[in-house]
Amino acid sequence: MKDELIGTQGLLQTLSDEIHRWTFRAVPEGFILFSQISLKILLLLAVVAIFNFIAWYFLKSFRSLFYNKLKDNAVVAALYQSKVLDSVANFIALFIGRASVQPIFYRHPNSFEVLSRIFAVLMIIAGYVLYHRILTTVDRYFIIKKDFYRMTAMRAVTSSLDIVGIFIFGFIGITVLFGVSASAILGVLGALTAVILLVFRDTILGFVTGIHVSTSRIVKVGDWVIIPKYQIEGNIEDISLLTTKIKNLDRTVSTIPTYDLMSTEIKNFQVMLDNNRRRIKRSIVLNVKSFNFLDEELLARLSKINLIKDYLSESETILNRERALLDNQEEIINGRQLTNIGVYRHYIYRYLESNPYIDQNLNLMVRQLEVTPTGMPLEIICFTKTSEWKKYETIMADIFDHLLTAAKEFDLVILQVTRINGITEND
Repeated sequence: MKDELIGTQGLLQTLSDEIHRWTFRAVPEGFILFSQISLKILLLLAVVAIFNFIAWYFLKSFRSLFYNKLKDNAVVAALYQSKVLDSVANFIALFIGRASVQPIFYRHPNSFEVLSRIFAVLMIIAGYVLYHRILTTVDRYFIIKKDFYRMTAMRAVTSSLDIVGIFIFGFIGITVLFGVSASAILGVLGALTAVILLVFRDTILGFVTGIHVSTSRIVKVGDWVIIPKYQIEGNIEDISLLTTKIKNLDRTVSTIPTYDLMSTEIKNFQVMLDNNRRRIKRSIVLNVKSFNFLDEELLARLSKINLIKDYLSESETILNRERALLDNQEEIINGRQLTNIGVYRHYIYRYLESNPYIDQNLNLMVRQLEVTPTGMPLEIICFTKTSEWKKYETIMADIFDHLLTAAKEFDLVILQVTRINGITEND
């Protein structure tokens, strides 16, 4: 390889000498130097283009050979998507181009110095692009594997390494381009340490948050979250080092600082979606004035309701037995009695138990809440067998459509606030 490179340099030097002699013969005296440098630059660019094509063609053939056999491999797929081999080809071409400057421009020391620095800087830029694409490969690998928790942590790491890479490659580029000593640049950076820490505060916090989110598995890309602090509800689209992007339910996009994932309250619905269960927790507010003991007429009417007829029969038998032992049993206030609100509460419970869309293995509860000036809330808690939003809303609506309408059968009044002549009244 070394002999081939020396041979190529000898060929380029020969071509450079031919250009040098030809311009002396064919170009007017005032344009000789300009023509020599211009033609030699074209020769140099041709060398770079040829070797870039050769390297690209060779690496493409190499990639096709292995990619077709290993395209299902996540590492190979990530390398292919990140275009790492393209950057390798560019770097090789620039390396050969820099090596070609000396044999082509050895007669022009000033041009040789300028072009050497330019190619050195281009190699540094190509090196950074290659470095960046290697880091991108790591991110792509976890995306392909759909390991979103590790992806969050690795994105924090790769983003931090990318920033470090920018500083390192930029540092090398400045020293090469301007000929500044490394110690002088390091001295300036040391004096600016406090300012650098202040500027990169969010970056440092984002890095720590990325590691914390991954290890604690709080959130990941794709999770449905609510962040009360910002009044945001939607799906996490991206977690980067500095910002987290959330696609809201109204199709807009919000961004928050990534470190807020660690310091702010977040409600994550993803566990609910993964378990395919979702809670219903809603109240029916009843007018207390409509609460009554069951009389014979209402008892007879309610006994025709299939869900509670056995309950009413058993309860009436037990209560009659208890009343037989009481004095003044003709007074309805004495002893235990069935009430329309109590029977309605039991009806709701039995209705939910018979509903095929309600999970009977999770909490199922019908409870009275504290009476308020506007009435008494009867709270219903249960879980649907699906977490799909549309189906969930349909199931919940069907349940409350029925229960709100059924309250009339129990002589109960659903609370409704009306205003008459500026006066608020509860119906």
